[in-house]
Amino acid sequence: METFLALAIPGLFTGAAYAIAASGLVLTYTTTRVFNIAHGAFGMVLSFVFWDLSVRQGWDPLLALVVVILVIAPLIGFVVQRLITRGLGNAPVSVSLVVTVGMFVGLVGLAQQRWPEDRVEVDAPRFVEPFWLTFADGDGVPGWQIGGTTITGHQLITILASIAVAAALYLLLTRTRIGTAMRASVDNPDLLRLFGGKPDDAAALAWMIGMSLAALTGILMVSVVGLSYVDLTLLVVNAYAAALVGRLKSLPMTFVGAMVIGVVEALVAGYSVDNELLATIKPAVVPLVLFVVIVAMPQAQLRIGQVKGMVSAPVPTVPRMGVSAGAVLLVTAMVVATGSEVTLLRLGTAATFAIVMLSLVLLTGYGGHVSLAQLTFAGVGALAYAKLGEPNLLGLGVAVLVAAAVGALVALPVLRLTGLYLALATLAFAVVMEKIVFKNDTIGFGTGGAVEAQRLSILGYRFESTGSYVFVMVALFLLVGVAVLLVRRGVVGRMLIAMRDSPAACGTLGLDLRWFRVGLFAASAGIAGLAGALLAGLRGVIGDTDFVFFNSLPLLLLAVVFGITSVTGATLGGIGLMLLPVLQAESVGGVPLGGVMFMVIGLGAVLAGRDPNGLSSYLFRGGRWVEQRLRTRLSASLPQLPPAGADDVHEDAEEPVAAPARVEVGPGVPARG
Repeated sequence: METFLALAIPGLFTGAAYAIAASGLVLTYTTTRVFNIAHGAFGMVLSFVFWDLSVRQGWDPLLALVVVILVIAPLIGFVVQRLITRGLGNAPVSVSLVVTVGMFVGLVGLAQQRWPEDRVEVDAPRFVEPFWLTFADGDGVPGWQIGGTTITGHQLITILASIAVAAALYLLLTRTRIGTAMRASVDNPDLLRLFGGKPDDAAALAWMIGMSLAALTGILMVSVVGLSYVDLTLLVVNAYAAALVGRLKSLPMTFVGAMVIGVVEALVAGYSVDNELLATIKPAVVPLVLFVVIVAMPQAQLRIGQVKGMVSAPVPTVPRMGVSAGAVLLVTAMVVATGSEVTLLRLGTAATFAIVMLSLVLLTGYGGHVSLAQLTFAGVGALAYAKLGEPNLLGLGVAVLVAAAVGALVALPVLRLTGLYLALATLAFAVVMEKIVFKNDTIGFGTGGAVEAQRLSILGYRFESTGSYVFVMVALFLLVGVAVLLVRRGVVGRMLIAMRDSPAACGTLGLDLRWFRVGLFAASAGIAGLAGALLAGLRGVIGDTDFVFFNSLPLLLLAVVFGITSVTGATLGGIGLMLLPVLQAESVGGVPLGGVMFMVIGLGAVLAGRDPNGLSSYLFRGGRWVEQRLRTRLSASLPQLPPAGADDVHEDAEEPVAAPARVEVGPGVPARG
């Protein structure tokens, strides 16, 4: 019992931090129907601001805390609601999530730009001291001894703060007039306006409070986690499970769920020392809880993701597909003939990302389902290809089938899930695969390890040179792209669009959407697995670091920004994602381009919220405008034929004489009567 208490009590501190973060998520979603993926990123940036004020600028920590939580954070929340998330709750799930993912990526870039790690702070070390360091005895041990363990003043403050936040928000939403208006702002904003309410003001207040809670979470955890861009940002992923325990609406259940998750995480970490099974699942215990909660709980009715007649990108004709594919192959051949080894490797990486984005075009652009695990499926394909040791079309096909089977297995337990729940379920699956399967020494890549893979051979010819292999990768990308477009032009494509636009109508017509969705997930995962297998052959050595679940977020982001409903968007998105790490290593005038690129992409995601077809739609409009102008000029340059009946004008008359009536004697053949 003493060991249990020694492990459980520190877990309450972690659970309290999860509770504060989850309360902010629940508040924002309950009042605006926007699930803020960037909640942790905002907390990370605001914790850096707190460190900057209290450590670098020398402010009193209490004053810095008050300024950040009560001034800076609410101001940011107000601006975000007014300029970015207004009306986002009724947007498609791909757009709604990606706008917040765009803020997520942009905030990480902002922090890297404003507080770079390579800058040495002599007078201001990157460390924040815990609050309220007390001493219980003369040995200098901070805190109080309870049940054989020590609880510090900082931990006590965190636990009390979580209780106060949960109670205050519960009273605000259920016992006050403004709380009623906040809930009504999403349930029936028109009715709220009739009673004199202001839905936008209520939503802005919710975002202001949610942003303050994100700041409080980051500041309370920064002394434990440290000033880390990634760790502080991804901390909120653990709060997703707590928020879903409360079904994104119950604050008391969210608080209880957060505490239970914190204690379970601490117990598994403590008892895993002598238990091999617990040691295996320890890194992914919270994502496992998240996945189980999503699958087991009754699904709440989520408004997010209800797409109504979204206009997709134009589908080219078959001849135009052939011309475009030929042009791409011609450009690729020129790059292969003249490019350096580094350039060819980058082109191959871009082709890999573009193929993965084609899987999102099929799943999300056409089918309307969002997956945050596409890079994980690519990792499955790469692992199967490398482990099989058959670098030929058979091995490539088996890798694709294995990835497709994994995609179908993931789709089976989440058949009834849609929208946000489905996206979070795939995110949990991606974390579990990365932490447990990919790092396994037997069936995975191994902890920090990698496996070797050989390049593909076709009919006995092995493409050993990087140039020839990259050409094959681009050719396969074009084949998959043409196949996706042909699917879109056929009966299956029309069913996908119908399923995306109106699932209720499809069910009314008797379409079985469940097994259709399983097949869709399998096909999408198979395409991603193809990309992973090709990447393994390109690199020669592949590891788990190539398929980190975190990278699935910018993958989805760039796919939507450039156009998730078109093959052109997948092409541009693959090139953009390949350029991200390249630009991070470049700088202009001492300014790293990586952080600037992250901020630009974040802005692009916000703009994409206005057009679900992304930036490629502007290219299509520009192309149609140029084509129309060329046709107009071409027709103007041709000699004008005299109008019909012009030879019947009387020579001496001022007015033309009416031509005799004409009778059609055949299709388009006039005859004089």
